[in-house]
Amino acid sequence: MSIAEKKIAVVLAGCGVFDGSEIHEATCALLNIAAKGAKYQCFAPNAEQASVINHLTHTEESGQKRNMLEEAARIARGNIKDLKEFNPDQFDAVIFPGGQGAAKNLCNFAVKGADCDVNEDVQKALEAAYAKQLPIGAICIAPALIARVLGKHGITVTIGNDAATAAQIEKTGAHHHNCEVDGAYVDREHKIVSTPAYMLATSIAEVNAGISHLVEEILKLCR
Repeated sequence: MSIAEKKIAVVLAGCGVFDGSEIHEATCALLNIAAKGAKYQCFAPNAEQASVINHLTHTEESGQKRNMLEEAARIARGNIKDLKEFNPDQFDAVIFPGGQGAAKNLCNFAVKGADCDVNEDVQKALEAAYAKQLPIGAICIAPALIARVLGKHGITVTIGNDAATAAQIEKTGAHHHNCEVDGAYVDREHKIVSTPAYMLATSIAEVNAGISHLVEEILKLCR
């Protein structure tokens, strides 16, 4: 299969670093998929966000509600589907960008750590992708989500070098491997690739360097 025939599902969690998907990470993922010649389709759960954060003041907007799918449509320019529609038979890989939405909306790792609950549609999509042996990419804090669902298989991921977060990841049964900001760790046995992005990055250029490696490795692992 040529790269041009490969199609990657990108799962978003809203729009914005503090309450949804990190926009730089999501955009760099989409850009690198397209730049390397593959195709993508964005998805998001059709469910309410855990909170709404004013990104100018960094304060919570009490009483406000936003929908992950509707907000993520901003990043996808409207070309997005409900995650319930994800069919692993139609894709060659899945990538989860980071942002606090990955740890607040797709699951509640930000609150409960290793014992976090996972959105039902996210759980089903991850388990289906893993069962089909699709490569799975995870960016920034998203490896914690992957670990919660797939840690029982002994997978290895990276979130960079934050010891406290790594310890929570290892409580799921997963393993953590320290990684530099511009790198990506490849668990070839389980076909999982992760990169620290803004867990370590101080610029969008550093984020892009790591995500470029991640997408390159994901495409190598595609069946």
